[in-house]
Amino acid sequence: MKKVIVLILLVFATVVVFSSFFVVSETEQVVITRFGKPVRNIISSAGLFFKTPLIEKANFFEKRILEWDGHVDPSEPFLTKDKKGIIVDTTARWRISDPLKFFQAFFGEDRAQSRLDDIIDSNVRNVVQKMDLIEAVRNTNRVLKIIHEENLKEEASLLTQDIAEVVQRIDFGRDKITRMILKQSQKDMETWGVELIDVRIKSLIYSKSVLENVFNRMISQYGIKAQNLRSEGDKQKSEIEGKTELEVKQIRSEAYKQAQEIRGHGDATAAKIYAEALTIDPEFYHFQRSLDAYGQAINKNSTLILGTESEFFRVLKKGDR
Repeated sequence: MKKVIVLILLVFATVVVFSSFFVVSETEQVVITRFGKPVRNIISSAGLFFKTPLIEKANFFEKRILEWDGHVDPSEPFLTKDKKGIIVDTTARWRISDPLKFFQAFFGEDRAQSRLDDIIDSNVRNVVQKMDLIEAVRNTNRVLKIIHEENLKEEASLLTQDIAEVVQRIDFGRDKITRMILKQSQKDMETWGVELIDVRIKSLIYSKSVLENVFNRMISQYGIKAQNLRSEGDKQKSEIEGKTELEVKQIRSEAYKQAQEIRGHGDATAAKIYAEALTIDPEFYHFQRSLDAYGQAINKNSTLILGTESEFFRVLKKGDR
């Protein structure tokens, strides 16, 4: 029995000794509490430290910069000054500047993150709602000339609204808006021992209704562009077809001219040959021409009734040439 008691006492003593010491790393700071109430000074340096066992508790907090990311809810867009429904996705960096105030306000990082959700999201809405959408999109009034003046004239009817948004002058810009959100949020958080280091807008998302309008406008614009391209293609097609038809006519005309020249030359040669044959043997020439005439006037289905004195068959009737 004594051995059991001694063993229990040894275990208890070991637990007490080990619970009396704690180690603080370079990235941590500690608030010591006794029955939930802070006691002693904040421990912010690394090392081995002592606390009263079973009575005091070491509450560890980060010394490093922490990350906060907003929770985007697509079902909760809000309107800008120019009545554009948008959802703003933001991020922030913060650190625990006063562990004691932080402990008294939140007890832990989870509750602090939740509080940051409320404060930063609220300030984002308050600031952005007072601005036109373009203020949260651009940083400066510098306009990049992506479209040449010639193209701008041709597509003015299609791009009027888009160009107006691009060249619209801004008074604040995204960077200045984020500084305004940061400044307001810092005031709200510094009383709780939190230093808000930076706030940034990650993205702007159009609401569903605005996206539908944008998509419809894009479809309409590209439909007009497609029609213009088709018209230009039809114009070029007509020009090519007209040019091709003209070239074909010119080729046919030249070919006809050459054919007529060749035919005329052939006829002249034939006439010359006939003339030479006539001078050599007129009777044979007359006989040959008569046979040619017979061949052209009569075929196997022809029936002629002629008198015996017809000149048509003179050659055959007399038996001479």
